[in-house]
Amino acid sequence: MTSSINERINQIRASIPPSVRLIAVTKQMPTEAIRAAYAAGIRDFGENRIQEAATKQAQLQDLSDITWHFIGHLQTNKAKKALEQFHWIHSVDSLPLAQRLNQLAGQLELRPQVCLQVKILPDPSKSGWTVPELLADLPALDQCENLQFQGLMTIPPMGLTDAENLYVFNSTHLLAKDIAAQNWNHIKMQELSMGMSGDYELAIQAGATMVRLGTILFGKRT
Repeated sequence: MTSSINERINQIRASIPPSVRLIAVTKQMPTEAIRAAYAAGIRDFGENRIQEAATKQAQLQDLSDITWHFIGHLQTNKAKKALEQFHWIHSVDSLPLAQRLNQLAGQLELRPQVCLQVKILPDPSKSGWTVPELLADLPALDQCENLQFQGLMTIPPMGLTDAENLYVFNSTHLLAKDIAAQNWNHIKMQELSMGMSGDYELAIQAGATMVRLGTILFGKRT
């Protein structure tokens, strides 16, 4: 396992700009896979379930320089645990969730780094703001001073062509530029979390600063 993961990581790393942060998505993967990726130089790991992540984090306490990214749908009642367990939350997908995270972050004296999840195209299977909804909520989001808004996250709908995926990624990049130009106090647009195993090259072409890769690094999940 270790040698194959190492080879895959080296191949991917050689193909992407060094400025792009590679987040290894380890959902349903054993801690041995995380240790192998860590040995290959990965320090950013993504999980999408709070409890699964907690179990792994308890087993990996000796790897103290890991940065943990929450990338799944976050229910409001799990917000406190997410703040306690993760450095980044990529999937802040509604104003009520952002406000709850802000309230809890203040109580916990934390300043989590977050991305706002946006849906460029309609997709009933995914959470997130539509573009008009996000633009309308920006003034209220800018009041969430305990959150470090770093940018946008998007996941294209399933089954798109490469051209359609590229449209989604380019549109997300343009939206981030539009938001940045409004000069908010607490909303920065320095990061674009977009691109997974099947489309990360297109995402990077469109300006992604973080790609979330699982299958291409670890193989198919059982």
